[in-house]
Amino acid sequence: MDLAGKRVTVMGLGRFGGGVGVARYLVKQGADVLVTDLLPEGELAESLAKIEGLPIEYRLGEHNVSDFTTCDLLVANPAVKPDNRFLRAAQAARAPITSEIRLLVQALPNRLRTIGVTGTAGKSTTTAMIGHILRKSLPQPTAPPGDRHTATHSPNVWVGGNIGGSLLEQVDDIGEDDWVVLELSSFMLHGLREDKWSPHIAVVTNIDVNHLDWHGTFTAYVADKQVILDYQDSDQDAAVLGPKLGDIVKAQAAQVIVREKEVLDEIAPRNIVLPGFHNRSNATLAVDVAELAGVGRAEAESALTDFTGLPHRLQFVLEHNGVRYYNDSKCTTPEAAQLAIESFDPGTAHIILGGYDKGSDLVNLIAHAVSKCAGLYTIGDTGAGISKRGVFMITKSLIPDAIAEVVNCGELDAAVREAVKRAQPGQVVLLSPGCASWDQFDNYEQRGERFIELVKQLTGND
Repeated sequence: MDLAGKRVTVMGLGRFGGGVGVARYLVKQGADVLVTDLLPEGELAESLAKIEGLPIEYRLGEHNVSDFTTCDLLVANPAVKPDNRFLRAAQAARAPITSEIRLLVQALPNRLRTIGVTGTAGKSTTTAMIGHILRKSLPQPTAPPGDRHTATHSPNVWVGGNIGGSLLEQVDDIGEDDWVVLELSSFMLHGLREDKWSPHIAVVTNIDVNHLDWHGTFTAYVADKQVILDYQDSDQDAAVLGPKLGDIVKAQAAQVIVREKEVLDEIAPRNIVLPGFHNRSNATLAVDVAELAGVGRAEAESALTDFTGLPHRLQFVLEHNGVRYYNDSKCTTPEAAQLAIESFDPGTAHIILGGYDKGSDLVNLIAHAVSKCAGLYTIGDTGAGISKRGVFMITKSLIPDAIAEVVNCGELDAAVREAVKRAQPGQVVLLSPGCASWDQFDNYEQRGERFIELVKQLTGND
């Protein structure tokens, strides 16, 4: 669609600027842009400041159905559920609906230089690892992006999608030889089905039950993850799959790599600084992708030796009196929390669990925590249930090797205080909630920042 002069409604600006990039892009394309958000102006101040002065109309603190039914295009946040009444009103009025990621992939100059990463856990870290390797290993341009008259033919590497900010604002600077690495959530992939788009190199780290509050069933969730593979070319594309995925998803690419756990145990890089086998697994998949992109395997593994990870993903905060503190607030699934626990020696972790209830089955996580952790401190909507089940497992000897002390804390502040008080030298305090943050925080970043703030205060390192 030629956007010049078109009336475009952007649904959701967000406190942290989720709609900023697409709003700027639409203005640049000459569209008449209306941004609508249920949050009031005061709560959107940070985001509004980033688009101040642009010719944008606003409707804040509410949605008006007419904004959705009379527009030429609706750009919706991918996380908005398909049965949202405003989306249904737009559909009934035959208004085209798209998203930031759909606009981006339509505008990219060369699908054969795209890498897409999805999975229930590990997709952000794997995406960042791929970008890190390519940036270190591929020859970089000698001129700034956009200055194609003086630049060499060496590629830029762009990382975006569900990680970092929108790439739409830089899309005119992305050259045909540039690599674009995209983290793709199940919500994003749900929308990309309409475009019948899959990346040239697709990566699926793992698939476990998640986001049932949005997808409804595990089958629907898997079907949306499958989109990253469905439209690959069987003659020229490639897919890299983590353990146990061969029976869950179907890849039709020309080259398919499936890394089962037994193989990962043998070939996973040992020289990365991030703790845990799951991070070595992520690293293996990233190295596989880099090799497909033309980087030697030894060079790719070497490039990861100084990769320190992403904020809120097993992020090392500090060490005090022999106790190490890790912020893993991005961990919003029980499977990811179990992986985090496995990153440390048995009996050394004091873990903080709980948060918003997404409908996930937490029983296995609770059993794992009480048998592997020194302490379990629960927070949020699921906290009381986790604590009750954990105590029940211990008192009824359902977990014979249970060693954890279980404390229902309710709030994160109380949980951090209790964990700091009980942790001994040689142990770790780990925020790895296994649940979303929306019951007590706006997002996992806010939860993680509060954890870091508390740790620094309570250890005298602020």
